Amino acid sequence: MADTLRRLVNTTTYKLLQTKLENWYKEYHINSCDQNLNRCCELIELTSKVQGELFTILSLAASEGGVYSGVDTIKSRFLPWLGSSFTVITSGVTSDTSLTLMQESAEKGRQLRELATVHEQEMLELEAELNTTRRQLGTIKQELAEAHLELDDTQNKSATTFLATEDEIIQLRAELRAVREQVRFYKQKVDVLDDYERQIRQLKDEVAFLSAEKSLLQERISGRRSPISFPSMTSHSPPTYGKLTSASRHARLVSRFNDLYANERLNAQNLLRRYVDDLEMVQRIIFIATTEAFQAAKMAFRQFKLRVRKTLSPSHLGPESLDEAVMDYIIRNLDLYDVQSSINDVIRSMSVNPKISFPPEVDFILISSFIRDVCRVAFAMQTLEPPLDIAFTTDGELFNESKYRRSYDSDFTAPLVVYHIWPALMENNSVIAKGEAFTKRGALWSPSKSRSRSASPIRSRSTSPTRALSTRSRSPSPIRRSISPSADPKFTVTAPSCV
Repeated sequence: MADTLRRLVNTTTYKLLQTKLENWYKEYHINSCDQNLNRCCELIELTSKVQGELFTILSLAASEGGVYSGVDTIKSRFLPWLGSSFTVITSGVTSDTSLTLMQESAEKGRQLRELATVHEQEMLELEAELNTTRRQLGTIKQELAEAHLELDDTQNKSATTFLATEDEIIQLRAELRAVREQVRFYKQKVDVLDDYERQIRQLKDEVAFLSAEKSLLQERISGRRSPISFPSMTSHSPPTYGKLTSASRHARLVSRFNDLYANERLNAQNLLRRYVDDLEMVQRIIFIATTEAFQAAKMAFRQFKLRVRKTLSPSHLGPESLDEAVMDYIIRNLDLYDVQSSINDVIRSMSVNPKISFPPEVDFILISSFIRDVCRVAFAMQTLEPPLDIAFTTDGELFNESKYRRSYDSDFTAPLVVYHIWPALMENNSVIAKGEAFTKRGALWSPSKSRSRSASPIRSRSTSPTRALSTRSRSPSPIRRSISPSADPKFTVTAPSCV
């Protein structure tokens, strides 16, 4: 009995029961119905375990008292409680009922002892299983530690391999940089060789020109000695520098025009696509910039030629004609072309062009480098005989296979040109280099497209060039502040020649 009572005291079951009961009381209104029922069942199970222990102590105490000891206590306190709690309520308790209850109590005590014995055996078995499980867990922990060691070893080996691979990658990158440096060095050498070749060609042309002048002077000297040869000397015009270099300059300018289409045009297109999402509008802007650059360069060439003629005419005494002397001077001094003035004229013309539009926060000065290259090529083309020019174009014209190629997204069965992408290069009426155009059926008469263009939110150009320039000068944008259109038509900018 003492062992059972000690175990009951040590387990502090009543304290646990009280704690669970208080917690249930605090959370009763928060819990759901199922949670409250689970709490109640848990308390009932715990109470039944306590009652079982108490019945065991009761049975042991009764057996220790002998046959007659404790009978009065059982009759006065235990039997009425059993009768009120576990039996049908009656008006009184008879002696037979009490005997029956005592027998049942003794039977329950015996059953409880048997259950306690079974419980102890089960506990022993569970403890044995727990010890076995602990031993297995120790074995597993040992295996896990060994696995960790193997993993660390593998990681160290992998780290070593990775470091070796990184070293190889660093070495390969260093080799790649060295190769790139060599390629860059060779490209510089090639550029230097190209410059040398260009200078050599120029020197050869000058030598040929000087040789022709020398021969002419020799003929003139011999003509002074022998009057008979004078008529033959005057009947032949001496070769000029422009005539001697005409073929090479023609080929070089045509090649440069093709380079503008293949390289500079695409660079300008990529730059404009950052601000304009519509590819058609970007291509229109570049095409109009090209045509305006040719017009500005031709106008500048005529003005420059008039000034050179006015300057050279009082002192011209050479064997060549005045026009030839003027052209030779222009060819030799292409760097005197004031290309910045032409760029400003092109930007002014584009700012009032109704076919194109641009976001208000930027300006056409973005493509000034492209306009500069086109102006220089167009200016140099005017020195050829005959000069090179671009073909006249209009939207909606009949597509000409001999002048243009269709763009990749064109309708190849459409007969009319919607808009031009690149102009064709002409020499008199002959096509030197084909242009590019976009064709599509029904695009010129689509009302939805015309409405969308007229309602474009980015159309912010003034109809007056003066107003556009004044607005651009007041803008805080760094791009707009860089524009300073010069109204002076003098060609004083000494930029390098484009050819």
